[in-house]
Amino acid sequence: MSLNRLKKELRSLGDKERAKILQKFFKTGKGEYGEGDIFLGVSSPKQKELVKKFKELSLEDLQILLNDKIHTFRSTALEILVLQYKKADGKTKKQIYKFYLKNTKQINNWDLVDCSAHKILGIHLFDKDKKSLYKLAKSKNLWDKRIAIISTFHFIRQNEFKDTLEISKILLKDSHDLIHKAVGWMLREIGKRDLKTEEKFLKKYYKEMPRTMLRYAIEKFEETKRQKYLKGLI
Repeated sequence: MSLNRLKKELRSLGDKERAKILQKFFKTGKGEYGEGDIFLGVSSPKQKELVKKFKELSLEDLQILLNDKIHTFRSTALEILVLQYKKADGKTKKQIYKFYLKNTKQINNWDLVDCSAHKILGIHLFDKDKKSLYKLAKSKNLWDKRIAIISTFHFIRQNEFKDTLEISKILLKDSHDLIHKAVGWMLREIGKRDLKTEEKFLKKYYKEMPRTMLRYAIEKFEETKRQKYLKGLI
């Protein structure tokens, strides 16, 4: 299956009305975080069908897709990359990991990060040195930082919380709400598995963390306790 064929099929499956909705939802207007991003309006089930159909595309072809201004092409490339990583041998997994790191500037919206970071970087680094995640966490780039924290979702699922908490500390006073939401989400995921660990972190930092981060982190708490955190009474 060729790259040009994939592009043609994605375009043919596009829906202009859906695309308009997506471009508003993903903040593609002037001055917004997704400024200039273009959506074709392809539904998720149809896109997934094409991902399976074109799963053998080379990294060279995926690079072309990732370099494209069309968001739908980039998201399809990442879905294919995740599928390839899942089925790859050790050597190829390492190649895909390095390829992903090289392309973080193209992984430039929250859905692109959330569909791929923990499934490639998270899995790859679980039993390895994680300095690349800390480098991303300290980047000035919004998406690098989101990649860093979302990658730790895989660690959380293995009941390993240390790196999530450390990266959360690095991002504690970040100015962007997409980082506030991501960190709060990961803290909430820790709490689902180990509430004591989440609350130990929250009791130390909740008064200084952004309000959105706190709200996401305590979303599943019993209402009385949630209100105490929101009112600073813990």
